[in-house]
Amino acid sequence: MDLLFKNKKITGILSIVPQKVVSFEEEMANYNFSPAKSKKLALVMGYKQHRIALEHQTSADFCMHGLQYLFDNNFLNKDSIDALLFVSQSADYIMPPTSNVIQGHFDMKTDMVCMDINQGCAGFELGLIQAFMLLEQESINKVILLNADVLSHKVSKQDRNSFPLIGDAAAITIVEKSDDTIPIHVTLNMDGKGVFALRIPAGGARLPHSEETAKMVEDEAGNFRSLDNLVMEGDQVFNFVQREVPPMINHLMELTSKNVEDVDFFMFHQPNKFMLNKVADALKIPYEKMPANIVENFGNSSSVTVPLNITFNLGETLKSETKSICVAGFGVGLTWSSALMNIGNLDFCNIIEF
Repeated sequence: MDLLFKNKKITGILSIVPQKVVSFEEEMANYNFSPAKSKKLALVMGYKQHRIALEHQTSADFCMHGLQYLFDNNFLNKDSIDALLFVSQSADYIMPPTSNVIQGHFDMKTDMVCMDINQGCAGFELGLIQAFMLLEQESINKVILLNADVLSHKVSKQDRNSFPLIGDAAAITIVEKSDDTIPIHVTLNMDGKGVFALRIPAGGARLPHSEETAKMVEDEAGNFRSLDNLVMEGDQVFNFVQREVPPMINHLMELTSKNVEDVDFFMFHQPNKFMLNKVADALKIPYEKMPANIVENFGNSSSVTVPLNITFNLGETLKSETKSICVAGFGVGLTWSSALMNIGNLDFCNIIEF
């Protein structure tokens, strides 16, 4: 699906990461593998360290901490917010919506939209699409996009395939109307046939949490996890990404009459360094234009990796300059989406800790 938007812009991005930093070497004893084998895998995948939330911290906590920072520093007036979008796969509650929890916490106006979106790796792009569509309305001028996930609580610490990759984080992106008529092209695809390649089997209505679902079981690779934990079918995910992402980006270039050389940066979701470098190779994009350093510094925080990628690698640049940036997310769903837009001269583009 191809989408086209005009007169929209991002005016600020804030990433919020946990203070707690855990190195891969600290965790190697948890895994049923030799240190030599674990270190070799770490080198290939980009494991180094990740940011992990404390046991009591939730996705909403990170978002509320970030919003309070923006209010306190006069980057955002709560009365100017017309829509609040919360994109996550680790919401605080099944019911009520977390966006309403955050709205109530700050006593925001009632004349606004609050919406939760259950999306993962492509959640930044899906959130932008929803924000752009809301901004088509005359009564909506400013949308706050909240991407947040605290998935470390749902991943087995004895799962070497997944736990070293996982990072917790949140991001706040301000999306507003603009006089700029430069088109924003977006692509979106979904394939529910591959839905179980990334999953948490238990905990929902289909299979409620129980003593049985909490039992730890060893898989063929030597990892231990329960039905309450995240399962990532690594081969399926890798093949999906290599099969679908390069053609998606080539199609986006065709839509925009651009070549990859015309784009300043490709800020993609970061499942791991190996997978992302393979995508860059397929598209003949220099690594310096497609940073792959988020997993090794923060971990894979699902939909937050794209805005975190931007604030970490381009934070200072985008406060004073405008760049042509291609963003892309791919994963849970299966979902893959991309957008090409100009981003720059931002009011803020920062990272803070919580």
